[in-house]
Amino acid sequence: MNTLFKDDFPIKNKVEDLCRFIKELPDTDAQIDALNYIRAMLHEVSPLKHHPVDFVAWERSEEIEGNDYNPNSVAPPEMSLLITSIEKDGYTMPIVTNPEKGIIRIVDGFHRRKAEMKSKKIRESTSGRLPVTFIREEQRGLSERMASTIRHNRARGSHDIDLMSNIVRDLINMGKSSAWISKHIGMDMDEILRLKQLTGIASLFEDREFSQSRE
Repeated sequence: MNTLFKDDFPIKNKVEDLCRFIKELPDTDAQIDALNYIRAMLHEVSPLKHHPVDFVAWERSEEIEGNDYNPNSVAPPEMSLLITSIEKDGYTMPIVTNPEKGIIRIVDGFHRRKAEMKSKKIRESTSGRLPVTFIREEQRGLSERMASTIRHNRARGSHDIDLMSNIVRDLINMGKSSAWISKHIGMDMDEILRLKQLTGIASLFEDREFSQSRE
């Protein structure tokens, strides 16, 4: 542990006072909410605040919802292993989310949330909370979040080809060019063309294929 402030008693005393305050709160929910607030305030002055993982909050599970476009699939044996992993090792990676009105929407980590829903042991260990980070503000538009989900997924999971095709279709309908999709999702042009053909829309965008500048 960094010992830079070990002899700085004013800071040390303030931290100890804060720890005592948290311990004296009436229940677990109050303690978690207080810690979330403190972490949020520390995040605001952090030199690393541009990284979402700098602030991990424990949010109520019922306030967190999945998205309807995630093409990553986990087979039953791997899902069972994920549950066992969290039960044995705890959450080692937060769920990446986007704050929306009244809910917190998952960008990456749906299966970590699903594991909590399936396992009473996990729910009890987290007091009905889930560890989340919040995606950067400039990436909170739908197309940016979809691209972020794919980037998180592509290196580690299998993709449902139909859902991937639908994502390409939706991004094109939002006005995104093949160049944008290639840059932000990491697909080559041949892969994009194949997915467009699966949706039956390739001819609709034939004249627009490279009409938009790379964003």
